[in-house]
Amino acid sequence: MLKLKPVTGMRDIMPEEMVVRDWCVSKIKETYSKYGFTPIDTPSVESYENLHSKEGGDNEKLIFGILKRGEKLKLEEAKCEADVSDSGLRYDLTVPLVRYYSCHKEELPSPFKALQIGNVWRADRPQKGRFRQFTQCDIDILGDPTDLAETELILATSEALCNLGFKGFAVRINDRRLLRATALWAGFSEEDLEQVFIILDKMDKAGEDSIPDMIEGAGYDRAAAEKWMSLYGEAKVSEDPVGLINEKIGEYREGCGIDELKEIMGCVNAVKDDRYDLVFDLSLVRGMSYYTGTVFEISMPEYGGSCGGGGRYDEMVNRFSGQSVPACGFSIGFERIIMLLMDRGFKIPDEKKKEAWLIEKGTSPEKLSEIMKEAAKLRTEGRTVLTTAMKKNRKFQKEQLANSGYEEIRELFRDK
Repeated sequence: MLKLKPVTGMRDIMPEEMVVRDWCVSKIKETYSKYGFTPIDTPSVESYENLHSKEGGDNEKLIFGILKRGEKLKLEEAKCEADVSDSGLRYDLTVPLVRYYSCHKEELPSPFKALQIGNVWRADRPQKGRFRQFTQCDIDILGDPTDLAETELILATSEALCNLGFKGFAVRINDRRLLRATALWAGFSEEDLEQVFIILDKMDKAGEDSIPDMIEGAGYDRAAAEKWMSLYGEAKVSEDPVGLINEKIGEYREGCGIDELKEIMGCVNAVKDDRYDLVFDLSLVRGMSYYTGTVFEISMPEYGGSCGGGGRYDEMVNRFSGQSVPACGFSIGFERIIMLLMDRGFKIPDEKKKEAWLIEKGTSPEKLSEIMKEAAKLRTEGRTVLTTAMKKNRKFQKEQLANSGYEEIRELFRDK
């Protein structure tokens, strides 16, 4: 007997949700096109070397590898994963985008504003809002070294979410350079920073009070951790947190991204309305190791985790092409957005009324032709008309159609 259920971490999507997903994709694309983003697509499979380039942080531990085929697969001689795998399913859309850009750079405009929506795969532990196959929705700007890129990404992504009916969310923002500067100021050594940042990134779940213990438990300086947490606490309640940090860190100020951060926040705050907030958060790290500057994340009041994020990754193109190209991107957590909408019982706004026609068995060919001609005319006018055979249990059939969103149901009998 074959298995009915999908593989663990994968799922079947029912029609009601699929309608909402399609509507959301169309609204997102419509919004991003107004900002000049161009749709692209990349393969679901990437080479082993690209996926294991040390750019994806912990996500590289979650790759679904693909075995070599035929004579190339020599299991008896294999000593490591690379001996049996030559490719894998992409774990995000950023690595494929950078490979795409590096390959086609001469054919693309500069700066290049890319929009990509597609499935990605991670061998993660499934839970609510987290699957092993899921859709990502990314916009990226490659070739713009100025903070106009960050400003555009934040405004476009926030507008897209507002157009989906969300409000009251926060876009949290920080800069990895500023985070580094404050960590050095607090007393951490350069070689400790990567692991210290991994611990700081767990603050939302672990709680602020646990961070010094976690850092000390990992073998790093507790005094430095307490000094950094003290600065974080002061900035959190300050009316001008960026200005406060600027005054505090003294000699570590140079090249820490504070000026760029002020410009981005000032511009976004001047443009945005009161449907969402822009919040500076010194604890924001973002897990990907490829981020080099500004980082941002979306927090929804009705969801505890992140509903999107991104940042600047200026060194990544160089890994593929040997050329330094500035790059910045923002990704909507599409699956979590859909989950929140479905939990709300979301209905597509301004949807035209759908009607269903139940045609009794035995209807003459002449009458059936008239019915189909009338339905075709209404469809050309933009209306949704479902024509289907009438079942014996009409009451149950009509209930099913009503549950599927058909507001008007007509019964067409053969003798009437």
